[in-house]
Amino acid sequence: MKKFQQIGLAAALSFGLMTTGAGFAADTSKAPLPLSSTPGQGFTQEGLKRIDAFFADQIAANNMPGAVLAVAKNGKLVIFKPYGYLDKANNKPMTTDAIFNLASMTKVMAAVGGLTFYEEGKLPLNAPISNWLPQFKDMKVGKIDADGNLTTVSAKNPITVQDLMRHTNGLTYGGRGATPVHKFYPAGSAPAAVQYNAQEFIDKLASAPLLYEPGTAWDYGFGLDVLGIIEEKIAGKPLGAVMQERIWNKVGMPNTTFDLAEKDRARLAQPLPIDPLTGKPQKVDIHTQKVKFDCGGSCAYSTAGDYIRFGQMLLNGGSLEGKKVLGPQTVAFMTSNHLNKDIKNNVGGTEPGRVGYGFGLGVAVRTDRGLSAINGNVGDFTWNGAYGTIFWADPKEQMVVVMMGVAPGEIRKVHREQLNAVIYGALEK
Repeated sequence: MKKFQQIGLAAALSFGLMTTGAGFAADTSKAPLPLSSTPGQGFTQEGLKRIDAFFADQIAANNMPGAVLAVAKNGKLVIFKPYGYLDKANNKPMTTDAIFNLASMTKVMAAVGGLTFYEEGKLPLNAPISNWLPQFKDMKVGKIDADGNLTTVSAKNPITVQDLMRHTNGLTYGGRGATPVHKFYPAGSAPAAVQYNAQEFIDKLASAPLLYEPGTAWDYGFGLDVLGIIEEKIAGKPLGAVMQERIWNKVGMPNTTFDLAEKDRARLAQPLPIDPLTGKPQKVDIHTQKVKFDCGGSCAYSTAGDYIRFGQMLLNGGSLEGKKVLGPQTVAFMTSNHLNKDIKNNVGGTEPGRVGYGFGLGVAVRTDRGLSAINGNVGDFTWNGAYGTIFWADPKEQMVVVMMGVAPGEIRKVHREQLNAVIYGALEK
């Protein structure tokens, strides 16, 4: 491993990562947040070296092509670095302005967009979604008997806006199970957006049986995609335009979009051609496919610099540099656990480390420190992306962490725990 580490670090240095003690790339003129006045503020120098060594090891071992890491502490940027390759197959080094498909980290922005309408009184959380999408007025819940046969019964509860945001709506991802109910659904958000336009998508979901009675169980699925379409109906414009007006312009996120311009495709990070765990070919399909609607569940692109600003805005209570997206009480509400004792909490089954978490509005929220395999503090909130992007905010530490990577296989789940360990292990106190 030491040999790999030396190779990885040498490769990193050859790519221009001449760093200060604070962990910055040489060009700090494009730093997305104010720089820490003290190099490595809040982190030990030994810990920062371990973070670098972690990425060097992973890149040298061909477990990831590269990444961009951004860490803010007490509102100041402490780490902002590229590692490895933007496109390893073509020997292109990673850069801090690299673009990544966010996958499910899009969901957090869609939830914030919905909460801007909530604050205007236009999107009550307890309102049934059939107020905007009448197709969902009389839903059926699937029931599977011991022989695997499917029957349906009328849902007792309507799907509410809150159900969309906290994943208690029963609109499951088809790719997350093999029951007769799952077969009615598209595999995931991006595949659905490639196959259907917004109207077709809504009709498809509304005609399918629900996996659960609304409001009774957390189950990962299409809630934030449906929320995005409701936002479009309220605003009378595409979700990308809603986000631009209500979030991206205010926060200062010029590289975040649903429609990646051709001129920016050279900055789009590429995965390794071969999955390091399975040895099979891998790719990110949405990189080359055209979506038919702005899917709030998966389809946005962004940079580490843009997303660290978004995370800092949330940690600040909804504002950044004098521009307000949400009120502080709304952010506190968003980042509180919304799964009461009568709701089955399946959050811990999504991946290792989610035990000890509840769910708020668009984000998982830690309720217990010691149950999870991932370090942190009660009240930290997080969500990640299926292609290797990672985000969390820890209010107690006043820390925001964003890692943009492109690892569409299962190794992304390993990286989440490993990155968490080296970040918390590097803190001074």
